[in-house]
Amino acid sequence: MTDRAGTPAEPDPPAPEDGAGGGTAAEDAAGAPEGPGAGGPGKRRRHWLRWTALGVSVALLGAAGAGWWFYRKLDGNITTDTTAADELRRYEKERPPANSSAARNILLIGSDTRSGEGNERYGRDKGTQRSDTVILLHLAAGKRSATAVSLPRDLMVTVPSCRKPDGSRTREQFAQFNWAFEIGGTACTIRTVEKLTGTRVDHHMVIDFQGFKKMVDAVDGVEVCLKEPVDDSDAHLKLPAGRQTLHGEQALGFVRARKSLGNGSDTERMDRQQQFLGALVNKVQSNGVLLNPTKLYPVLDAATKSITTDAGLDSLRDLYDLARSMRAIPTERVQFLTVPRRPYTYNANRDELVQPAASQLFEQLREDRPVAVTPGEKDGERRPAAEASPSPAPTPTFTGRNAAEGVCS
Repeated sequence: MTDRAGTPAEPDPPAPEDGAGGGTAAEDAAGAPEGPGAGGPGKRRRHWLRWTALGVSVALLGAAGAGWWFYRKLDGNITTDTTAADELRRYEKERPPANSSAARNILLIGSDTRSGEGNERYGRDKGTQRSDTVILLHLAAGKRSATAVSLPRDLMVTVPSCRKPDGSRTREQFAQFNWAFEIGGTACTIRTVEKLTGTRVDHHMVIDFQGFKKMVDAVDGVEVCLKEPVDDSDAHLKLPAGRQTLHGEQALGFVRARKSLGNGSDTERMDRQQQFLGALVNKVQSNGVLLNPTKLYPVLDAATKSITTDAGLDSLRDLYDLARSMRAIPTERVQFLTVPRRPYTYNANRDELVQPAASQLFEQLREDRPVAVTPGEKDGERRPAAEASPSPAPTPTFTGRNAAEGVCS
């Protein structure tokens, strides 16, 4: 045998004995015995790769475990209201039909309860609560818009017969709207809203004073502008004039104050609440909270600890889907308005609906048709009732604002 033409091949070398060298470089790297100086670069590289793979696996498992722990913790924070669902089932036949489209109506209830940790400073706990703020939030199908309609607590409405906490039932009565929450809780409030608007309430959320403050703190406060300084002992609020960022306690005082801001009416207070909520929505969307896990977790933790909701929204996944839907809506299409109202004929300290504007608004929501808002003029005494535009435009216009405007605009 030759190694090239005409040249005899060299004889094969003898096989190495134990402990002797003689293998190829590849063989040395792959099969050389371990020990100081025995491994080549390839050997060391494989060791490094194995340890790196092990480290990455441990890190991924740790991250997955932490993620699961955070998820379970946030999910477990949420309080589910099953009592309201049981009561609403008793009256299913009298409720408006469910919306056939992908639109959703969520009733947001701010409770003025003094029970619970931290709430005692706002007054003595008498064992009752009223709805300090009620907003009917309409999320249009296709994520086109979000319309938040404030319902005045002083609005005179028909409150149906409702189940009281002790099991007894009230009679149907014409009364102030926030009595519904006091005498019959969430279910009674939902039924009252459905009778008033003819609109089906798909979900509900109840939040108290502490929950509101935690939400504001979770986004590092909300900016407001004050023309004059405020000193309101009832609202626990003392602020200088000018542009400033309000955090939990101050923010709560700002949205609750009546006597020291504006003309002292609940009507103007609702306007201020809408401005503040609009600024809150704007900040959440503008500073990347929903896309930044380190910012998102405190918001979710505050939100889930603060709310009581129906079974359809009582999981972190449900709330995240809701937040994602809101994120997809441009801030100029997140609208706030108050149902068209005016002073009640028999008591100027109460409200009544303005017709046909109120019915037109409710019909637009029921049919998932758009509405538009435009800033209204203040008359120095009380803001005039919002009314639908007299023009035959396809989109009716009401007095209100959108989240893009903010409080300082």
